[in-house]
Formats: sequence, C-alpha cells, structure tokens
Amino acid sequence: MANEYLPIGLSLKVRSCLVVGGGKVALRKIETLLDYDSKITVVAPEPDEKIAYYAEKGKLQLKQRAYRSPEAQQYGLVISSSDDAGVNKAVHRDCRAVGVPINVVDNPAMCDVVFPAVLKRDCLTVAVATDGKAPFLSGHLRLILENVFPKRWSMLAKQAAQFRTKLYQRFKDQPEKRAAAIERFLEADWQTLLKDKNRDEIEQEVDRILKA
Repeated sequence: MANEYLPIGLSLKVRSCLVVGGGKVALRKIETLLDYDSKITVVAPEPDEKIAYYAEKGKLQLKQRAYRSPEAQQYGLVISSSDDAGVNKAVHRDCRAVGVPINVVDNPAMCDVVFPAVLKRDCLTVAVATDGKAPFLSGHLRLILENVFPKRWSMLAKQAAQFRTKLYQRFKDQPEKRAAAIERFLEADWQTLLKDKNRDEIEQEVDRILKA
C-alpha cells in the first residue's frame, strides 16, 4: 500500500511561513519553525504570552487580529491551528486554490504537509513519521532515538560536515580517493573518540583520516 506523504527536506530560508492561531498548539509549531532559518508571521487575536515574547524579541512578526482571507496565499508554507473550524477551512481553501502547502493541525484530511517527530544533532536530523496515521507512535520512537543518538552525535555531525568540505578540496577530481577517505571516516571508532577525546584531539584524528 502506497503512503501519502513523501519525506523531503524543505528549505525555509527563502520561504515565508504563516501560522494562524495563537494557542499552545500553535506555539509548539512556531518553536519547531524557529529551529530553522525561516521568516515567521503569526496571525492570532489572542496569542499566547510566549508567542508575544518571541515577537518582542524580533523572532517573528505578530499580527494580533483575525485571519483575513485570502492572505495565506502570500506565503510559502502555512500552518493553521485556530480553535475555530471555520477559520481553518478558510485557510485551507485559500492555500489549495494556489497550491501553497498547508498543515491544518489535527486534521490530516486537510494537510498537504505533516510534521514528523524530529531529533536534531547539529546538522544531523533524524525524523520518524507514520504517514499522518499514528503520530503518538512517532513521538514514542523519538524518545528511543534519544538513546540511539546521544548528544555527542552533535560533535560527530559537525566533524562529518567539516570533513566533507576538506575532502572535496583535497580530492576534487579523485573520486576513488574520496570514497576511500569516507570509508575510513565511517570505520573509525567514533564512540570511543567522542567519549574520551577533546575537540582538538578529534579534529587531529579527522585530519589523520583524511591524509591516510
């Protein structure tokens, strides 16, 4: 049986985001967006205090009023979490009319986009999703992944990103040597390195792997 939602990475760097609604659920979605390089606008007559705080700090733009159709069509991604079902339907209708991807919270039938349970370790993102059918299971699995990918994986992810940059600088036109260096990197005892070595020692090990 084919699934409905394709897991993809969506850049928010040049994609403005609209959140309709200002309650606790909207706050959770906003705090997810804040982890990314995104421009966020919130439309809510009575926003949560923390949403107002984020606006004061310049982390988002807050329009303290009701939704005005068809303003959602101006954005690149929309999340609607209004307590008013009629508002959510209006936002959904406006988005679908022009193809703007939308997530209507707790209403999979009105979603083009669903949010997986996410674990971040620097540039490494591990996401678990159930095609919108059992999000509680995704949340449970995320807790398990906390143990599979402890916080020291942030250092490994950062080192891997730096390694890749150096790799292409050193072996620009030598794919065989790049492949061999990547294999050495992956075969290193990272569990011990991350546990027992400091940052400088780890960077020295990465350079050794690159030059071996």
